[in-house]
Amino acid sequence: MDFLSIVLGGCAAGMVLFIVSVGLSVTMGLMGFINLAHGGFAMLGGYVIVLAMKHWGLGFVAALALAFVAVAALSVVLERLLYARLYRAAELTQVLFTIGLAFVMTAAVTLVVGPETQVVPLPAWLRGQTDLGFLQYRTYSLVLIVVGVVLVIGLWLGFERTRFGARIRAAVDNRRMVSSLGVDVNRLFTVTFAVGSGLAALGGGLGAEILGLDPNYPLRYLVYFLIVVAVGGLGRVTGVFVAALLIGTLDFVLKIYFPKGGTIFIYALTLALLLWRPQGLFGRRGP
Repeated sequence: MDFLSIVLGGCAAGMVLFIVSVGLSVTMGLMGFINLAHGGFAMLGGYVIVLAMKHWGLGFVAALALAFVAVAALSVVLERLLYARLYRAAELTQVLFTIGLAFVMTAAVTLVVGPETQVVPLPAWLRGQTDLGFLQYRTYSLVLIVVGVVLVIGLWLGFERTRFGARIRAAVDNRRMVSSLGVDVNRLFTVTFAVGSGLAALGGGLGAEILGLDPNYPLRYLVYFLIVVAVGGLGRVTGVFVAALLIGTLDFVLKIYFPKGGTIFIYALTLALLLWRPQGLFGRRGP
């Protein structure tokens, strides 16, 4: 496999990690909540897409839109009924609750759909290869790269350059002060949580062809999502983007040349980085 193919393959894998992980970065960094059930929302999005295409006859793009809306709506219900009660709880309480919720999601999907690995049927226009002039490469991987770039630009503008993003950061730092200024903090957090969960659903569906899709998805890839967020920096969209590209490319290369134990290098490098910069590559230093 030549250098350009490795770079493109790593970028495609990194984009999948970014789309899923950026929502986790939002909830952990901007909202200050440890949501270890985030991968469960990605899994649910993938299952919605599979069921919508196989049993309801929806096209791929329409199924993606449905997954985003359906998972975002479910997350609103869970956020109002469950998550909101724990915003001020201790970190250990948040960890125990959300990891328990991930197990519940896994058991529910196994019971309703079954333990088998699901395959997302790609439309004809996403199959095959595209001629780039200097290289022919998988069309779907190229589409993933384009989608990831569009999302990072949109999210960066939305969270870093708008009043909405400023309100979220201010509400995390001083909720009472923001409320006194007339901002509905509960609604703000609900919308933010829904967007993060919807993005996870998109990532779960778009990445099913690369990462696979089965009921163990939330727990199998939880460490990867956490690594991306930790390396990139909590709440930093551009940081998560760069970290996802780095880790996705490294994982892609290691699976080619060291398939039996290459992931140990990712874990070791992550530990070394966090010992050097606990706030991540792009995170803000504490006071």
